[in-house]
Amino acid sequence: MVTRLLLARHGQTEWHAENRYAGSSEVALTEEGLRQAEALAEYARDAKPTALFCSPQQRAIRTMEPTATALGMTPTIVEGLRESHFGIAEGRTREELRESDPLALQRFLANPVDGAFPGSEPPAEVAARGVAALREVAAAADGGTALVVAHNTLLRLVLCAMLGIPLRTYRTVFPRVDNVALTELRIDGENTALLRFNTPVNARY
Repeated sequence: MVTRLLLARHGQTEWHAENRYAGSSEVALTEEGLRQAEALAEYARDAKPTALFCSPQQRAIRTMEPTATALGMTPTIVEGLRESHFGIAEGRTREELRESDPLALQRFLANPVDGAFPGSEPPAEVAARGVAALREVAAAADGGTALVVAHNTLLRLVLCAMLGIPLRTYRTVFPRVDNVALTELRIDGENTALLRFNTPVNARY
């Protein structure tokens, strides 16, 4: 059964506006993030997904709320879609890390998997739980179209894992996922195809 997954990152948060690693922390959306959530709802009215799925973190849930209201649907919360914990980088900017932990930052930038920040969730484990979560979503969507709101690092790691790309390259192959931008996957059994990546919700095809 072929299923479409529309993957969106949550709206902008107060920490992301300052380029801080948010990870597992709960951080509120900015006014811009709330506008982005409304833009996602406008897109969803046209796209008409058959099911909604969401990370358990509040920034993802808040991003999904306007879409759920517009479509009269209840999102399914999927624990495995939560963002990675970034250890010593949690809540800090890269500039702050460069001053306090320059070697840790250097190792991360050279290889974000083998050189993950001390205390962080191992990226391979993030990828594995994220893939399992999206397989669960695809099975639940049962040949329909699922709209999923999740997170920047999780999504990039999952894309690498599902497309056969080395995890250590996730920051270079997929430099970032923009807030509420869409990435579309086609899931056909164990086969995964990337149909588009990081497309603004207001783009028209």
